[in-house]
Amino acid sequence: MMTRPILAAELVVAWADIQQHHGELPDLAAPESLINETVSVCGPGPSFERLLHEAVHGVAAARGIRDTSRAGRYHNRRFLAVASELGLDHPAEAHVSTGFSLVRMRPETQRLYSPTAERLQLALDAHSAEDRGARRVFLGPAARFGSVGGGVRVKAVCGCGRNLRVVRSVLVKAPILCGSCGEPFLTPTPAEELKHSRL
Repeated sequence: MMTRPILAAELVVAWADIQQHHGELPDLAAPESLINETVSVCGPGPSFERLLHEAVHGVAAARGIRDTSRAGRYHNRRFLAVASELGLDHPAEAHVSTGFSLVRMRPETQRLYSPTAERLQLALDAHSAEDRGARRVFLGPAARFGSVGGGVRVKAVCGCGRNLRVVRSVLVKAPILCGSCGEPFLTPTPAEELKHSRL
């Protein structure tokens, strides 16, 4: 399990390289959070391009700029303006759901960060090899994608029988309490589902 700390360290080093060119960028607080992400509205990660995307959010935060809406999914034109300063472009019109999230490095940006990006990629490759060697489990689309990209919604029922449909990843983060009975909404077992369908 050596590649995880090595990858975290390389992410910090790569972030520091971005800071050399953009001094107002705050320090990277939790590189581990980038390691564990697989898919998001910002695209697959981690990668150096993804790290640069996150740096855009860091600079925007340092300036007090609200660069996203819709719970962080929609990346607005203020995000795009900061992204442009950091050497990223969005080649097309805004996406209806995610806005300008899928920015790409310009050729000159790729050249500027080439040694750093190559070093980070070596750590990423080693980390991926470690993951391939470990036992993996399939979590399904709701767990993998959450509410982004039309995550699968599951039925959740409270103590008084009210129900709602919610993305499973939202349900497991924290309890959703019923305003009527005060009980948490839970996903019923197949036996419970059968019992309710007969009522």
